[in-house]
Amino acid sequence: MRSSLGTALRLAAGVMLVAVLLSAQSKRPENLAVGKFLVTPREAPDPAFSESVILVVHYDRESAVGLMINRRTTVPISRALHDVKGAGQRSDPAYIGGPVETNGAMALVRSNLKPDSAAQVLEKIFLLPTRPALEGTLAGGRSADDLRVYLGYCGWGPGQLDNEMRLGAWYIVEGSAALVFDPNPDTVWSRLIARSESRIAMARPPQHRGANGFPAVR
Repeated sequence: MRSSLGTALRLAAGVMLVAVLLSAQSKRPENLAVGKFLVTPREAPDPAFSESVILVVHYDRESAVGLMINRRTTVPISRALHDVKGAGQRSDPAYIGGPVETNGAMALVRSNLKPDSAAQVLEKIFLLPTRPALEGTLAGGRSADDLRVYLGYCGWGPGQLDNEMRLGAWYIVEGSAALVFDPNPDTVWSRLIARSESRIAMARPPQHRGANGFPAVR
């Protein structure tokens, strides 16, 4: 009786662990939403998005918009936005937000209060989608630790991103303000993809895992 109870408790704990792991990651279109990360698998179908982490900043039936958070450039904001008020003294680098409209810029700001004309993406993380909103924040002297500027963006038409999910083009991972403003953006993808693969391994049925909890070698 005790053996059966112990087995049941271990199985229940295993189910709860898998549920926790999977809650942070998905490949299902219905889990798409503002504030989620899209992480490319190691074998990305589109080379343009290889090793990218994209924060979804807009999502509805008509369209989806995201910003690559891990493509830091060597171009300072002062040069990238030379004609934008308040950008002249910024030595912090601009980021490549995506392949669409690379001559335009959007920004993410970390703030306790919602800036004018901003849209909330995560807790205390807001999107500045327009030039006036960006200029207002730059004029306020926001530090590089709380402001990142992106050139271009990633865009999808009706149903396009959902279809890409069905084809396995992305992992969906819960967004994180700490990762958006991570001091080492170049390593964010490698860290997230390793975590995603570990979660997939842990979610496999026990008969497909080795003694260490990872897939058994055959």
